[in-house]
Amino acid sequence: MTEYSTSDLSRKSGDIIAEALRRPVTITQRNKPRLVLLSIEDYRRLVSRADTRKAGRLETMPDDVFEGLKEAISAYEQDGEET
Repeated sequence: MTEYSTSDLSRKSGDIIAEALRRPVTITQRNKPRLVLLSIEDYRRLVSRADTRKAGRLETMPDDVFEGLKEAISAYEQDGEET
């Protein structure tokens, strides 16, 4: 990945944008990576592949979902007893 400093942004913004349209570009500040500049296509591809699962707690689970969970556990336990 190509790297540019934050001071390069003001001097070479056109070149940096052109590079970011081809591949992601790292922007550094005080020699540490701080930002990534990438094309909208790359961003959308990343977002579409992101994990959308959410963690929750039984206390906050809606009643209908909790009932379905209990039924699934019960069915699983019964299947295990039959084998």
